[in-house]
Amino acid sequence: MNICVFLSAADLDERYTRPAKEFARLLGKGGHTLVWGGSDVGLMKVVADGVQEAGGRLCGVSVTFLAAKVRPGVEEMVVASDLAERKRLLLEKADAVVIMVGGTGTLDEATEILELKKHGHTDKPVVLLNTAGFYDGLREQFHRMEDEGFLPRPLSELVFFAEEPVGALAYLEEAQGVK
Repeated sequence: MNICVFLSAADLDERYTRPAKEFARLLGKGGHTLVWGGSDVGLMKVVADGVQEAGGRLCGVSVTFLAAKVRPGVEEMVVASDLAERKRLLLEKADAVVIMVGGTGTLDEATEILELKKHGHTDKPVVLLNTAGFYDGLREQFHRMEDEGFLPRPLSELVFFAEEPVGALAYLEEAQGVK
């Protein structure tokens, strides 16, 4: 399975890197391919290292203004002309999506896939990995959107919240009929 991971390129502390390494190891050991932003810095590097060390493949999609930070020596690397093209390519190459901790870029990518799912333009499974409660506030906001009629589909059809990496991958594999 090609699993797109949206996540930060920032250097983060152990409470975020430990679960990211664990997810990366599970992804690689499962024989899956990481589809990610292609950067060789921060949490993006941590995940790419973990997948590669565990035997998984890497498919990066960077963007022109970040091309100097791309990871060398990956199986596939594409450099998009802008962020919109990058998001489109990431989603095209993916069978499933995992949203890890991140900033505004990660949030932008997350809302893009959820909007596509909401309108029936994709049925790819989406997991929000809620590491250290990072997305508790967002989950609360999503529930409010659902409760107050802003979502035409149940939230459970749009995204699965996982508290641990093993639950995230198990959900994706089950949703895609893997194993």
